[in-house]
Amino acid sequence: MPLDHGDPRGEQITLTVSRIASTGPAARRGTLLLIPGGPGGSGIDRLARFGPDLMAGTRGAYDLVSFDPRGVGLSSPVSCDLGPDDVATVKLRPWPGPGGDISENVARGKRVADACARSEDPVLRSLSSVNEARDIDRVRAALGEERISAWGVSYGAYVGAVYAQLFPHRTDRWLLDSIGDPDHTRVARGWAENYGPAIEDRFPDFAAWASKPRNPLRIAPTPAGVRKEFLRLAARLDREPRPWPGARPPVLDGNVLRQTMMDAFYSDANFPALAELMLAAEDPRKPLPEPEVPPLEVLQNNAAVVVATICNDVRWPRSVPGYAREVAANRVRYPLTAGLPVNIFPCAFWPYEPAEKPVRITSDGPSNILLVQNLRDPSTPYRGALEMRRALGERARMVTVDAGGHGAYLSNGNARGDRTVTEFLLTGRRPGTDVVCRDPGPAAG
Repeated sequence: MPLDHGDPRGEQITLTVSRIASTGPAARRGTLLLIPGGPGGSGIDRLARFGPDLMAGTRGAYDLVSFDPRGVGLSSPVSCDLGPDDVATVKLRPWPGPGGDISENVARGKRVADACARSEDPVLRSLSSVNEARDIDRVRAALGEERISAWGVSYGAYVGAVYAQLFPHRTDRWLLDSIGDPDHTRVARGWAENYGPAIEDRFPDFAAWASKPRNPLRIAPTPAGVRKEFLRLAARLDREPRPWPGARPPVLDGNVLRQTMMDAFYSDANFPALAELMLAAEDPRKPLPEPEVPPLEVLQNNAAVVVATICNDVRWPRSVPGYAREVAANRVRYPLTAGLPVNIFPCAFWPYEPAEKPVRITSDGPSNILLVQNLRDPSTPYRGALEMRRALGERARMVTVDAGGHGAYLSNGNARGDRTVTEFLLTGRRPGTDVVCRDPGPAAG
């Protein structure tokens, strides 16, 4: 893969691709590419996780292919050599300090931006959503496919939309799942800001579960009581953090609890872990759960890819007082996320200007796109998906699933939603109009 697509014969980098061949050669219609989320997600891992169910559901109609995007995992990986604390998710995401203080976030943002700049890694500088879309087209060509189908999830849905804008004549059946707002003037800034309403949309699902009478992990007798308890406990941990040996960082404070909440809301299956942490944190006599800590090299790689991609895509505001004012207002409006969504990222100190303008998503192109979206997604909320739907116009139809969690198809959705998506992948038929799937049921596959 060329480092610079404007110089295809210049310096080359490695992109690692994985393929599961069709189990029904007679029924094979082409290649279905899984575009991973993130930025920083591994498509190799995603294919290993979803490949068997997807192959069974599509009856061997596709070769299933995915890849580690440039800079990620096995594809010319990058690192900014950050300190161990700076790569922790709860630190890389700019959670304000108690009372909304952002001074630590400002210092960390400068430190991270400086460290990435010092690396002088040309791959790091090349990371962008547009370049990932161009890489995908090179993968398509290497596979010998005139057109390719795709399933892009989360950030992968945005990259998929960018690809469909840049290479519309190369798209076959195009599935975008858990979709962010495509506003090209904000890109990841808009995605971050949407965490505020997204978590508010999702919290009632957890509150209803955590207040059920026979739940052994019951937090409070009512959903309103669960919310009150969460906010009270987070505020107490802001004032009185508890040591948490083995965790990164080795302390349980209010922001660690908030980050745990956000992670847990990706799937109902994670609700017990959040409740266990809350109950243990409430009682100082109880030991805290065993922490899950990814390897440091994985965190280093992920941090570098996330920061470089979101900072290279679009220019971010640089006024520190402006961020402080937004955080103060956002904390009042969305207390569960405590100002994080509008806080300062390393991009405010990024030393490089974007190499090119981000792509504006429009309705120009073939009508072969299906969107699928949960109503209560904690990361890419429904309102953002509606913005993508409006931008694509008649190119798209949208399947809305009355479910919570991040990831709809074969994940947190329902049987009807899964059937509608699978039919599209098998036949190319989309609903005549946008549909809402309200019937509960296990994911198909």
